[in-house]
Amino acid sequence: MTIASNAPKERAVPMTREEKRVILASSAGTIFEWYDFYLYGSLAAIIGAQFFSSFPEATRNVFALLAFAAGFLVRPFGALFFGRLGDLVGRKYTFLMTILIMGASTFIVGCLPTYEQIGWAAPIILIALRMLQGLALGGEYGGAVVYVAEHAPPGRRGFFTSWIQTTATLGLLLSLMVILGVRSWTGEADFAKWGWRIPFLLSIFLLAISVWIRLQMEESPAFTKIKNEGKQSKAPLSEAFGQWKNAKFALIALFGLVAGQAVVWYTGQFYALFFLQSILRVDMFTANVLIAWSLILGTGGFVIFGSLSDRIGRKPIILAGCLIAAVSYFPVFKLISETANPMLSKAQQSTKVTILADQNECSFQFNPTGTSKFTSSCDIAKATLARSSVNYSVEAGPAGQPAKVQIGTQQVTSYNADKLSAEEAKTVPAAFTKSMNDALGAGGYPVAGVANASIVKMSGFFDIFRAQTFTLVLVLTFLVVLVTMVYGPIAAALVELFPTRIRYTGMSLPYHIGNGWFGGLMPATAFAMIAQTGDIYYGLWYPIVIALGTFVIGFIFVPENKDKDIFADQVK
Repeated sequence: MTIASNAPKERAVPMTREEKRVILASSAGTIFEWYDFYLYGSLAAIIGAQFFSSFPEATRNVFALLAFAAGFLVRPFGALFFGRLGDLVGRKYTFLMTILIMGASTFIVGCLPTYEQIGWAAPIILIALRMLQGLALGGEYGGAVVYVAEHAPPGRRGFFTSWIQTTATLGLLLSLMVILGVRSWTGEADFAKWGWRIPFLLSIFLLAISVWIRLQMEESPAFTKIKNEGKQSKAPLSEAFGQWKNAKFALIALFGLVAGQAVVWYTGQFYALFFLQSILRVDMFTANVLIAWSLILGTGGFVIFGSLSDRIGRKPIILAGCLIAAVSYFPVFKLISETANPMLSKAQQSTKVTILADQNECSFQFNPTGTSKFTSSCDIAKATLARSSVNYSVEAGPAGQPAKVQIGTQQVTSYNADKLSAEEAKTVPAAFTKSMNDALGAGGYPVAGVANASIVKMSGFFDIFRAQTFTLVLVLTFLVVLVTMVYGPIAAALVELFPTRIRYTGMSLPYHIGNGWFGGLMPATAFAMIAQTGDIYYGLWYPIVIALGTFVIGFIFVPENKDKDIFADQVK
């Protein structure tokens, strides 16, 4: 059996039917997997009310988010397990297994009885299903990318694998559209009660389609050849990460490519949504529709930049995306603020807010799981202002005295939660919140419960042809284009770093550590940085620093492999 060299050649002919089928089979299944994964994140608050109902609302939301985070945390372990399996038994059957696990887990969530029906078994089963989803997703991406890359014709790996890169965005878009559609059909009350199950149950049809498509596929020709020759790895994990000649490329891939790609991706899609809703107080429907439009307009960039990387290289496009993101994030997010919530933006510039506090009381409020408690008067003041999206500074106050918040000409005294009596705990926090809201309102800040006519609000999906909404869609689309720059070519770049015998294992781990951990920690880290500094834009330093670090490391250490023959490692 002879395999044609993958060396670059001019190719003007269109894709064959078989090539289209390979891309469709890999991309469709991966879209459905991301759809399954994002459903939970979009519905975390509703799911928390169904499965953690024995707790107060704030606590149940924490547990719901912890269950969501579990899916991210186990992704690297899924990459190790399924990556090893893919290099041992083959690409086709491994990522057929991942979609079965993901689809079945999602469907069962839609059928799962609530806490009120079966007690503690409900949340335990839910978390187990989330972990299965994360494990499956950890194996899915590597399998799909390797399978497509090893079928790609000469000089077109970037173009072919870029279709896989569209799947995460299309999966997110599909989940948003299904949720919005079902929510509109059932109404808010019924959706919260039982309608939330419908998007999960619909996944069974997507699963059936995906499995049917993948059953028609043949094994990768590259893997088939090394298997027939008895050259596949007997110990993929130790060969990929226990030998420096391969392990160094895993480190280069993580820090010189994936870490920067991850933070640019999460900033452009997930943090932008978080910023609109949690910082700028845009309602959920409007924020989701704005992001959906930006995804619709920008998603074609994945294929454009993937194809361009076949001509000029993967490295310059990915690193350029990281650099442009790093230098543009501050002006872009300030423009989003000024456009989405002009009243808030004006108050931030015109009203000075200062916390006078004993510096020993002030801590760094990094709380990725939502379980930490911050009870000092300084921390309570900072958290309250951060939640209200107030820009503030912290100055030294008298030692041992509770923090005071100076808002314009008014001053509000904070409190130490752990020093309140049971009776005081019933009244003091509410009184403090009211005093803060009154002072902020007097200072021009929009506060909860008070109408803010200047804030962006959409009445329907096609309500984008107004200056305010149209500007936001364009700016958010720019962020998505940056995502496509760094993400479109990265699949081909990762495939080309590793030999066939350990390719599935070698590329999967750095990809999922980068995206699951560097990217997944973005919202929690950014909010902690905002609370620490009193600057709603300060959290952007997290993606900026990492993107710049990837630019430098990638520029020095990442090889350009667009012309590499990925079959050369198996040819004598």
